Amino acid sequence: MLTLKEFKEARSVLSGVIRDTRLIYSDAFSRATGNHVYIKPENMQVTGAYKIRGAYYKISTLSQQEKERGLVTASAGNHAQGVAYAAQAAGVSATIVMPTTTPLVKVNNTKDYGAKAILHGETFDDAAALAAQLSQEEGLTYVHPFNDLAVATGQGTISYEIFQDLPDVDIILVPVGGGGLATGVSTLAKLLNPNVTVIGVEPAGAASMKASLDAGHVVTLEHIDTIADGVAVKTPGEQIFPYLQRNLDGVITIQDGELVDAFLDMMEKHKMIVENAGLLPIAALTHLDCTGKNVVPVLSGGNMDVITVASLVQHGLINRGRVFTFSVQLPDRPGELLRVASIVARENGNIIKLEHNQFVNINRQSGVELQVTLEAFGHGHKRAILEALCSEGYRARECDTSDFYT
Repeated sequence: MLTLKEFKEARSVLSGVIRDTRLIYSDAFSRATGNHVYIKPENMQVTGAYKIRGAYYKISTLSQQEKERGLVTASAGNHAQGVAYAAQAAGVSATIVMPTTTPLVKVNNTKDYGAKAILHGETFDDAAALAAQLSQEEGLTYVHPFNDLAVATGQGTISYEIFQDLPDVDIILVPVGGGGLATGVSTLAKLLNPNVTVIGVEPAGAASMKASLDAGHVVTLEHIDTIADGVAVKTPGEQIFPYLQRNLDGVITIQDGELVDAFLDMMEKHKMIVENAGLLPIAALTHLDCTGKNVVPVLSGGNMDVITVASLVQHGLINRGRVFTFSVQLPDRPGELLRVASIVARENGNIIKLEHNQFVNINRQSGVELQVTLEAFGHGHKRAILEALCSEGYRARECDTSDFYT
């Protein structure tokens, strides 16, 4: 059973180990949603994610014999770092199995904490199968990332801190993958205040928890597809599922495109790097059917490699019309390129790249193609630039950017 006694014990064990990630009031998100939004920045936690809480507490409950056998786990990256950190602190060995798609920063950080990292399979479930096999064959102690009551207890200590900073919290938004974080946070939150609303948020491309809650039992998805690698789980935890049925007030599903916008918002408005799984509660803010409530989105982690950051920035700018490409057919004569550039400059567009293709037509006299990529202030400004080109006699066509999302 998950009781106040266990949660208090976990809080005591974690004292002096984890950082105090105090709530941050967000003027921007509060204005946008009509609620009072307080961010819980677990992306600033030790190891860059909340997972240190559950991993460290779980390992503290193991017997000396269980520790000496060595630890093994599977993880999409953040639990890996939590186990590696806690194992190093306890002076025991740890083997971590991660999907081959795990961001490099998470793999390297895991190794830096002294753990042995094995990349296997395309999904967490693939990695988990190998971790379970290693546990059986080599006698290693398996520290499950979510389907474990002690792990969920450690994660749930987040609720103590939320209520400490905001006693009259109304709604807590928490990312959902396997369900460990949601179990701990929702169970302790309900123990502290039965009237608080706790909502899970998961990607539409890996909505195993919603499917399970709708069915009334744990469901395994055949396929998952999401950029939120930290919560890309086909099967929620069976041990913790009854607690979620009892304490979780609902699940909101988020499209990947919404995470792109949320990433840009967090960078521009709060100067924070938050990984895609941690952005789920931010994206969910616009899905709430309420105003005037005290809302706490839990940002579960911030471990993101630079390449992914660059990709999300580019996608976000495209989504908002702040970067776009248009093509136009020009007569093949001197001065036409300058004329187009002048029109763009007059409309305050900033050209990033030009591609001038003289071979788009067999007969060059019938025209050449110019593709222009530029910065704009948004969709309205983008339309104004295209209309200005048309008014000058050019048939400008915005290029399709769907290939960025395939």
